[in-house]
Amino acid sequence: MRVMKRDLRGNDGEISVLAETLDDLWHLKYIIEKGDLVFAVTKRKADNVTDKLRPEKIEKKIVRLGLRVENLEFHKFSNRLRVHGVIEHGMDIGSHHTFNIEEGTDLSIIKIWKKDQLERIDEAEVASRRPSVIIVAVEEGDADIGLVRHYGIEVYSHITQSSGKAEGNLRNVFFQEILDQLVNIVSGTESIVLAGPGFTKEDFLKYALQKENEMMSKIVLEDTASIGMSGFQEVLRRGAVDRIMEQSRIAREAKLMEDLLKEIAVNGKVAYGLSEVKMALDYGAIDILMICDELLREEREKGEIDTFLQEVENSQGSIVVFSTVFEPGQKLLALGGIAALLRFRI
Repeated sequence: MRVMKRDLRGNDGEISVLAETLDDLWHLKYIIEKGDLVFAVTKRKADNVTDKLRPEKIEKKIVRLGLRVENLEFHKFSNRLRVHGVIEHGMDIGSHHTFNIEEGTDLSIIKIWKKDQLERIDEAEVASRRPSVIIVAVEEGDADIGLVRHYGIEVYSHITQSSGKAEGNLRNVFFQEILDQLVNIVSGTESIVLAGPGFTKEDFLKYALQKENEMMSKIVLEDTASIGMSGFQEVLRRGAVDRIMEQSRIAREAKLMEDLLKEIAVNGKVAYGLSEVKMALDYGAIDILMICDELLREEREKGEIDTFLQEVENSQGSIVVFSTVFEPGQKLLALGGIAALLRFRI
């Protein structure tokens, strides 16, 4: 995400951004909220449609509108964030309209900014300058390719050796298919983590280095017990993505969830569920508060959660917002959507 303009008085004002990636659209889903004023260039039907013989031919103008946001929809698989609202600036004031925010869209957001939203803007801006990461998890006869996104790991493909024993030409065909898919998605700036059990990953690397030496020469090898999503998770827990990206949001979430579950297992320094977490705050015990992005959005619509978050920060606690697209966030959601690692047991 590229920040084009900041015009803030305290926490009130306008920030203009350019959404450069699918990750940026996901961030914007949790930055933009109901009641914000959002400006973007869009297409709008012209008022003076006179071609009654061909009513399907409707002229549209390219205009810049300002919408008062009513709701949003994130369409991950069509790479689009849809922002619905009422036009307050531009043509057809008072009418409803929808912005289709895609990669390459620039927009301005005017609102009273919350601390976590400003931090998310900063995080997305910094992350845009870091290399992206591709994880290839391979074992004999099967391989998975995953793309590390800010909102989680997107499974790009699963590759299976067609038939026969895993040796000779069939094995090379399998390796070549993995390599062909990597060539299709690597633009030159990505880092690749090659993971999996046993020695198949080393054999694939030897094969790939002969074919695509430049692309594969900086690869990072990581041992995992499995492939698939569990293998991707293991790569994150081992810190391979952190070592490449300096600070990975989802790797941090995976590690925090691991710590949380360990504390729950021993009835330790932990609280989960809204009532327990609020009690922990009353004792001043919260060290790290973990909250799901969807719960945060729902509670903000009720208008109570931000006072609670401010009290956590005032008591020197830190706050981490989890993505519910990713497995640690889903686990947190199953625990009530909110939990805390504590300074002491209560």
